[in-house]
Amino acid sequence: MTTLRVCVVVGTRPEIIKMSSVIKWLLSEEVDFSLVHTGQHYDAELSKVFFADLGLPSPDLNLSVGSGSHATQTARALLGLEATFRKLSPDLVLVEGDTNSILAASLAAIKMHIKVGHIEAGLRSYDTRMPEEYNRIVADHISSYLFAPTRNAAATLRGESCSGEIHVTGNTVIDSCLSYGPEATKRGGGRKKIPYDNFALATVHRSENVDDPIVLKRISSIIAKCPFPVVYPIHPRTMLRLRDAGIESKLKASKNVFLSPPLGYFDFLDLLMSCAFILTDSGGIQEEATAPNIRKKTFVLRNSTERPEAVKAGFAEIVGTEPRFVLSKLGRFVRKKWTPPKKSPFGDGKAGSRIAKIVKGLC
Repeated sequence: MTTLRVCVVVGTRPEIIKMSSVIKWLLSEEVDFSLVHTGQHYDAELSKVFFADLGLPSPDLNLSVGSGSHATQTARALLGLEATFRKLSPDLVLVEGDTNSILAASLAAIKMHIKVGHIEAGLRSYDTRMPEEYNRIVADHISSYLFAPTRNAAATLRGESCSGEIHVTGNTVIDSCLSYGPEATKRGGGRKKIPYDNFALATVHRSENVDDPIVLKRISSIIAKCPFPVVYPIHPRTMLRLRDAGIESKLKASKNVFLSPPLGYFDFLDLLMSCAFILTDSGGIQEEATAPNIRKKTFVLRNSTERPEAVKAGFAEIVGTEPRFVLSKLGRFVRKKWTPPKKSPFGDGKAGSRIAKIVKGLC
């Protein structure tokens, strides 16, 4: 029997987190694989700490792509990954999500006649302002194996006539939440770093929000006037935009807001489990909030989502970025008792095992 050579490619913090269970199950199933980090998130707080925290093997290669425009970042990753694939000669490249790294890995692989397996396939917002939407579509249409997190995502893939083999697996982020939740609670690192007992958790990073000064000011107003104190871990890029827009000093002066530097995964997971509710434009957090050990209401600071399952289940609500409307929603939520749904729409925490078994079956 021929041994399948697999290459797992990650580039950002969410990819590392979501790939962690797949990597561990590949090890458990004794699948031969290499781990490549593009370095799209190159700050130590955003990448290296996660490999150590999650007990993952160090990457075999780090391409140090770094920051830049979408075109620059994608081009650097393409060049680096082409050389990497030539050196490693994989039969299958596994990617996850919708970043520039995943677009580059998928394109580099398919042009070298290497099969691609796309984890978290079939997500769509149909919001063309989001560059990630194009990344998802391209990756799905050139992948040979499509690991859809939900039946809804699988239906989307069929509706678009994607040619890859579709498997409904659940979302690997639920695996991570369940696996690492107990250790995060034991450490309690996130709670030790904040001055509030009761708080809301906010994250904002998407370009359509942070690159528009008007929208960023609206979101900052929502956070500053939130009916609960807000813990706001800030991505370095978002901090620069706050500074450029003249908002940073106002938020720092607010007694209602605690600005935090980027957090390690365990600290952030601790805050997710401890907060009263969530304000975010993140897609991944919409999923994490539904995990059985988190189950938090999420107010999505966007006009669309590629995770409609979270909305349909009652975990998430799309509220946009208009302060008066959002604050009204938050006030109503705080006044009323909210009972979280009992079941996550994103699976049972066994997605990584399913994916690794499917990959092993290809050997």
